[in-house]
Amino acid sequence: MAQLDTREKLAILADAAKYDASCASSGTTKRNSAGKTDGIGSTEGMGICHAYAPDGRCISLLKILLTNSCIFDCHYCINRKSSNVRRARFTAQEVVNLTLAFYRRNYIEGLFLSSGIIRSSNYTMEQIVEVARSLREDHGFRGYIHLKTIPDADPELIHQAGLYADRISINVELPTTGGLKRLAPEKSADGIAGAMQGIKGAIEDKHDAKARYKSAPKFAPAGQSTQMIVGADSANDGEIVTKASTLYDRFALRRVYYSAFSPIPDASAILPLQRPPLMREHRLYQSDWLMRFYGFAPKEVVAATGEDGMLPLDIDPKLAWALKFRDQFPVDVNLAPREMLLRVPGLGTKAVKSILLARRWRKLRLEDIGRLTVSVAKVRPFIVTADWRPTTLIDRADLKARIAPLAKQMELFAA
Repeated sequence: MAQLDTREKLAILADAAKYDASCASSGTTKRNSAGKTDGIGSTEGMGICHAYAPDGRCISLLKILLTNSCIFDCHYCINRKSSNVRRARFTAQEVVNLTLAFYRRNYIEGLFLSSGIIRSSNYTMEQIVEVARSLREDHGFRGYIHLKTIPDADPELIHQAGLYADRISINVELPTTGGLKRLAPEKSADGIAGAMQGIKGAIEDKHDAKARYKSAPKFAPAGQSTQMIVGADSANDGEIVTKASTLYDRFALRRVYYSAFSPIPDASAILPLQRPPLMREHRLYQSDWLMRFYGFAPKEVVAATGEDGMLPLDIDPKLAWALKFRDQFPVDVNLAPREMLLRVPGLGTKAVKSILLARRWRKLRLEDIGRLTVSVAKVRPFIVTADWRPTTLIDRADLKARIAPLAKQMELFAA
């Protein structure tokens, strides 16, 4: 490998890291070095925007790979062993120095570190852990650290990563075991699941210890997450939604991230020639939110798919579900429980909270609902208010055609 300076390495390894979507920094423990002399960094600061936490806070992370060299040859990965790409590698100390330099210039508030696998899984994991250890112990860094761990590595190394990092993650890569065997034969679905189960157990153990002993060390206080590639194999949206639900239940994940497959240079002949529509990735995130925040069971989200198991691209999953199960509507906003209000297309969690609060004092009218939504025209076929009843509107055969353009406008407005 030719000798490269730090700037050249950064250009290569920051670009190579763009394929990993799982870099949000929500849910971590608050730490701040303000007024202290024994540390640097904060998980509460602001900087150049790279992502948003669920509370709307703008977060900034130095997102890089330790190296884009790899001994594995996963068909979908641009950094695979047989890929013809320019290679680079940081030392652990170089990553530490970069993180501190970027933080001191107020460019970032944390680090997201992943890596290709060099020499062996254990060797690579040792280097990743050393970066976090040095930042925490040698430099008192209190900023956010997210480490992408390697499932084949020794469990003790993964455990050490959790002691230094705010969040750790292991990519399941593909939604089905068959897809993983076909496109990443060197990776094991059982090995990935075992490593994720080990992380879940360690997080639970540390929670229990913390409840009994104040001085007990934290372990990945922001939890663990994972990522699935969408469109590289034949898995449909129903299978992906079911897989995500299983991952949430089995491993108590904070997030499942979805990354639309992107064709790569010198691609394997068994890969698709075109990437899936980005809207498909967006619909999967929406379905994820339905399960996490709107009380939808996985089978209900799957019910919103078509005969091919795919979510419609022209309307969001909640509207697709409502159009399929019109017998559940209209919903009386002055009487319906929260779980039914959350199923009304166009009503978000904040709007439902406002409805529940306001109706304690007076009967709500259609204009009241209009003030809580982007477009009352999308909502009104599905609700009853003090002065509005949709009569036969909910049963119209052309209801989707009437609402879909409104729904599209709302999504563009939100974007």
